[in-house]
Amino acid sequence: MSDTFNDLQQSYGRCLARRGFIERFYEIFMASHPDVEPMFARTDFQTQRLALRRGISVAILHAGGSAMVARTCAHMAEVHARQGRAPVPPALYPYWVDSLLTAVEEFDEDADPALLARWRSAMGHICEFFTFHY
Repeated sequence: MSDTFNDLQQSYGRCLARRGFIERFYEIFMASHPDVEPMFARTDFQTQRLALRRGISVAILHAGGSAMVARTCAHMAEVHARQGRAPVPPALYPYWVDSLLTAVEEFDEDADPALLARWRSAMGHICEFFTFHY
């Protein structure tokens, strides 16, 4: 039986239940590295926040091995690839993961080191996928 990361879906639900989670993630992420903020110079953040909200759920499902999100993951990887409309150099993915975990720790009252390690493991799967397709 494979790991479906249901605990992360629950954690993510707790984060989203508290207003401002996605916004706080972006505050942390923008401050995490000097190359991050300029990447969002022309971003419609209303659309971006919705995309990230969905993208994190997709990333959790991807980590759990769900074939249901294969097409969505491929599309996201294409968007963030070197020739995509929003390229993300692979060197920035650790900052994305660290920023997400910081926000999770702030917003999920049940977050502990073991849960955060599982978050890091799961998000590593999508980052590896994006890096491979960069």
